Amino acid sequence: MNPRAVIIIRILVGWVFLLEGVLKFVSPAENGTGRFAAIGIPHPGVMGPFVGVVEVVCGVMIIVGLLTRWAAFALLVDICVAIASTKVPILLGRGYWHFTLPQVKHYGMLAMLHEARTDISMLLGLIFLLIVGGGAWSFGGSRKR
Repeated sequence: MNPRAVIIIRILVGWVFLLEGVLKFVSPAENGTGRFAAIGIPHPGVMGPFVGVVEVVCGVMIIVGLLTRWAAFALLVDICVAIASTKVPILLGRGYWHFTLPQVKHYGMLAMLHEARTDISMLLGLIFLLIVGGGAWSFGGSRKR
């Protein structure tokens, strides 16, 4: 693998989280506190802005390659909670714990996989970055061994 090519994955993963974090502040009713309340996330007034900050900061860190593995780990927690709270109810066809059932046309495995395609892509990108680090073109400067 060419370690310089890691920048492509860093940009892809980082900008998605950066954008989603910014949207939690720009449109909080739709993407931040309001959405967290509708989903059933406990303490949405605190968790919405907190997650927005984590996504913005860690998204930028991944884009520039600063502490890439640490940022990837934080965002792995973020995406796992997102999948558990928004996609698992689609799989089950019902809400569970605090999480509500989103209104979609279909429920079950295929519907969940369709709705989770970006989440799964981000999950795999983060796992990749956790394994390989920031690559050659990063502030972390992973070196070829």
